[in-house]
Amino acid sequence: MAKLRIGILISGRGSNMAALIRAAEAAGYPAEIACVVSNMADAPGVAVARDAGIATATISHRGQPDRETFDRLVSAELERHGVELVVLAGFLRIFSPWFPTRWAGKLINIHPSLLPAFKGLHVQQQALDAGVRLSGCTVHFVTPDLDAGPIIAQAAVPVLASDDEDALSARILRQEHRLYPLVVRWFAEGRIVCAGSRVTVTGGTPDAALLFSAEP
Repeated sequence: MAKLRIGILISGRGSNMAALIRAAEAAGYPAEIACVVSNMADAPGVAVARDAGIATATISHRGQPDRETFDRLVSAELERHGVELVVLAGFLRIFSPWFPTRWAGKLINIHPSLLPAFKGLHVQQQALDAGVRLSGCTVHFVTPDLDAGPIIAQAAVPVLASDDEDALSARILRQEHRLYPLVVRWFAEGRIVCAGSRVTVTGGTPDAALLFSAEP
């Protein structure tokens, strides 16, 4: 059976990309990384992907007449590699409406909060400022509205009294590295069903799409 071909978009170190590379290298994993595209030529993740033997491309957003022009260039590169699922892994660009429409149902992101709470940037500090007792990460479909697409899966972590932004971010990131490869596996196995704003993961336990960590 052919493996699902994924394309990963990054802007920086690409730690979630690295987690997906490790997963894809494991025997029996049903997805393969067709390409990695960055908008930043000096993104450390580009070298990581290249060292892993993955096709890479850099497409700068600078100098483009508008967002959609850049988005179309990125899309053309993904299409050239036969990508079936686009995975955002620290891609620090806001798309024009064209891109999520073109890749509707085939474009996912991981966000370091329990959406719909704490959208945008510095969300770990937002969580600390709000005094919540649980935070975590969310994998969701990408739509034209920022951080508002249907939720696929979440991982929750405790917020400790001793936490600062760095400590909470690190704890959440460890769960991101668990959750993202799992969700990509579900896609490859055809187990994700989206109906409107609700997503169902079939063929598993009812609570398969929620991970808990008691990690201190």
